[in-house]
Amino acid sequence: MAQLVVRNLEDDVKAKLQARAKRHRRSLEAEVRDILRDAAHREDQPRCGLGSEIAALFKDLDFDFEIPEWHGEEIQPVKFDE
Repeated sequence: MAQLVVRNLEDDVKAKLQARAKRHRRSLEAEVRDILRDAAHREDQPRCGLGSEIAALFKDLDFDFEIPEWHGEEIQPVKFDE
């Protein structure tokens, strides 16, 4: 297995990682290993846009109306004084 040394890590980042490790009841080393493993695995997953992510959240809901697309529509700022 490989080893990795991280230099010049900010103290507050280390403190937050230690707190996270404590919440998960494991060592700092195990916590960082899990974070890095998860980040590496996410790189293998295809990325989609925000709209697609929002649509995926609501895909199982049964709406009985269409939501119109706004492609090409000019966005107007909200006017609160009218």
